[in-house]
Amino acid sequence: MISTPTSKPAEFYRPKGYAADESVGYLMRRIMTLLAQRVDQEMEPAGLTNAQWIPLLKIYMGHASTVAELAREAHMDAGAMTRMLDRLESKDLCKRVRNAEDRRVVNVELTDAGREAAQRIPAILCDVQNAHLKGFTQEEWQMLKGLLRRMLENGLAEQAAREKQ
Repeated sequence: MISTPTSKPAEFYRPKGYAADESVGYLMRRIMTLLAQRVDQEMEPAGLTNAQWIPLLKIYMGHASTVAELAREAHMDAGAMTRMLDRLESKDLCKRVRNAEDRRVVNVELTDAGREAAQRIPAILCDVQNAHLKGFTQEEWQMLKGLLRRMLENGLAEQAAREKQ
């Protein structure tokens, strides 16, 4: 059953005997840290950091085309995204272009070098994630994704309920 904002939350954890290194949050954070470190290592030959490949991939996949969309998609504030794009532009991976219809809108386009770099990103991400899933069956992989989606939905529902208060 998915926990809803009105139902009583699960009580898997209790203050007495709490072990941080056994918490789901700690384990997810450790996994994300390991994934990010490995992606950084794999992106290093292309001169990209873990944070820099995200906007490139978002543009390449058509998920964002403006500075504002990129900031939203990458969960960054506009100022941080602007600084990130400054670095990517200095590497000749993208360029900012004012929108012809609305000069307030700044579009972001990949350069040829940016497209070439972005094309390699999915393979790197697949390799890194597959290495972390070594030994999982197809069913276990699907189950893990389902459980994580359910946990995400619970968190989003709780967030929405708190914002209404």
